Amino acid sequence: MAKKKGDPKGAAVDVDPASIPVVGMREPCPCGSGRRYKACHGKAASAAFVGSRRPFEGIASECDIVAMREIIPAATAQLTLTGEYADRRVTLVTVLPMAWPALVRNDGSILLGLQVNVGSGDASRDLADALLSALASEPGEAVPVGRVTEESPRLQDLIDASVPLEVEVHDDFGFWIEDGVEVTNDVKASLERAAAYAHPTVKLAAAPSAYWTRMGEKEYLRWVLPHDEERVLDALARLHAAGEDSLGEGTRFIGMFRLQGVVAPVWEMPVGTGAEAIEEPVRALGARFDAAVASTTPLTSEERRARAGITTRQVTLR
Repeated sequence: MAKKKGDPKGAAVDVDPASIPVVGMREPCPCGSGRRYKACHGKAASAAFVGSRRPFEGIASECDIVAMREIIPAATAQLTLTGEYADRRVTLVTVLPMAWPALVRNDGSILLGLQVNVGSGDASRDLADALLSALASEPGEAVPVGRVTEESPRLQDLIDASVPLEVEVHDDFGFWIEDGVEVTNDVKASLERAAAYAHPTVKLAAAPSAYWTRMGEKEYLRWVLPHDEERVLDALARLHAAGEDSLGEGTRFIGMFRLQGVVAPVWEMPVGTGAEAIEEPVRALGARFDAAVASTTPLTSEERRARAGITTRQVTLR
């Protein structure tokens, strides 16, 4: 549906929300506003309560889960469940067809989606609720969005949070398709929308939760960090003041964004650099950052000026 004439650029188009098809929260809103669904008609499902500031804290791969939820188009990772469900196979995925919270395959295995359109305000409780519903569902069923409260279990209550995730980034959404199962028209349409909006992404080996991506004519490193924001700002200020926050010639630190209680600094690099070329520079930067974030020495006047400049460089997720 096209935008109405005279609508401000990026504004939600005034249509009946019931007529807007369900899409992934990172996909363009079908109303035609040009904004992501989660920032447009997806906002209709407001949070029922404000959950934890850092919902995935305590999970070994907290930052990778945040990255899968917020910045990676297509990725999967196996979860390790505990207790009575320890024998069930559950795969955490970035997004599912029509942004379903979960899907039970015909073989009984479960796909658990991170990028959903609605939620309670606590992503960990939403995930746990979808997982429990899937565990109680029959094979072949998609799980709808449920309702959670502040007393509902968290994902941390259902998995072995000490086991690091092996995140596999994919070029497409073929992991949706189960062998021998016919793909419906709705799923085909969702596949096409998701593929059109996905951008190339690579998980780097040089540092935890560091992801290279290409968006249009630009390339970026987005590095999700587990440290407190104030410590990250201090560390980046120390590096910037010393001229040590670069990944090499033609690269530059452009700012950071906040998501799920953690922060992610962002670097831009020349088009054509590629993920492989920044592995060693990222490894070296990681060593410098570790030393800077561990420092307890008060910031110098130059470092304080650098910190003030970094604080104003807030990057918008795209």
